[in-house]
Amino acid sequence: MKKWIVSFWSLFFPPCCVVCGRVLLDGEAHLCTSCNMDMPRTYFHLQEGNVAEQLFWGRIPIVRAASYFFYTKGSRFRNLLYDLKYHDNKELGYFMGRNMAKELQPTAFFEGIDVILPVPLHPARKRKRGYNQSELIARGVSHVSGVPVDVLSLYREVNSSTQTRKSTFERWENVEKVFALHPSCDFSNKHILLVDDVLTTGSTLVACASLFASYKNVRISVLTLAMAA
Repeated sequence: MKKWIVSFWSLFFPPCCVVCGRVLLDGEAHLCTSCNMDMPRTYFHLQEGNVAEQLFWGRIPIVRAASYFFYTKGSRFRNLLYDLKYHDNKELGYFMGRNMAKELQPTAFFEGIDVILPVPLHPARKRKRGYNQSELIARGVSHVSGVPVDVLSLYREVNSSTQTRKSTFERWENVEKVFALHPSCDFSNKHILLVDDVLTTGSTLVACASLFASYKNVRISVLTLAMAA
């Protein structure tokens, strides 16, 4: 019965590509084949000392860092991020996390990583949006990599304003003393993968990573869905 209802609904409201808006064909999900092929992938996971890693040099010790694709102002691939954050498209985050992890998996990007920590939203903002897009991406990554997701240890205790349209300095100010770790957690001798949706200045991820400095032999890696070009 449910399958019949879905088929009937799709007849009048067919699923469309979140990037270009074209009606999806059988076997396609969220992205059409053309947009998937045209996605401006970074291939950072194939480059030691890539641009994403360089962004953290001198700020926090980093094992590795990667972003899946570049986005620029006016690019149609910004539609993907907008749909994920503001159109209640939860499955898209999980889908993109899985796709990203499938491409990174053969390069041993996840080798040695013990736990995935998504960058958290403040509870008030999460209630308003209904979900944390970074958590959805992280769970998609976990599904492929087998690395567990921890959504309890790292939390946001200050409901800071959005980073959009802020300068580099304002972004740093905006995330200062915003995040915290649960006092009962212990990340000594752990390799942590921080996951976020977009990498711009790195201020949010640096603020999160800095919290682990007091733990013995902790290692940090970073993975984001997109990077601002």
